[in-house]
Amino acid sequence: MGDTGNVGYTVFQHSELEWEPRGDDSGRAIARLSDAMTRSRANIWRYPPGARGKRHAESVQEEVFIVLEGTLTVDLGEPPERHQLERGGVVVVQPGTILQLRNQGTEELVLFINGAPPETGPAEYFADVP
Repeated sequence: MGDTGNVGYTVFQHSELEWEPRGDDSGRAIARLSDAMTRSRANIWRYPPGARGKRHAESVQEEVFIVLEGTLTVDLGEPPERHQLERGGVVVVQPGTILQLRNQGTEELVLFINGAPPETGPAEYFADVP
């Protein structure tokens, strides 16, 4: 049997997640998981009712969005096509696709977002969708 070397892992208990405000006026907060990762990036986001992210397109990363709580409203492409995803819903977005995330519901939205590769390229930003 060969040497498998060291196996690394990090456990994130829900009750121990550290939430950081996004630092803008959106009210969003992030629990950073990416510091424990080497081949992709992932974080958990909280969006209060009415919050939205910036409309943008990632140049390098393929992204996966999983709804953990609440309802996600996402505008995809140009012209934008609106989709709503309930708890357990998943959307995969290829690099270069314009997207905007928002919480149009009355409950908090909690999202798991994963992107790969871990490098981020220059994102391109666009005017918000009303």
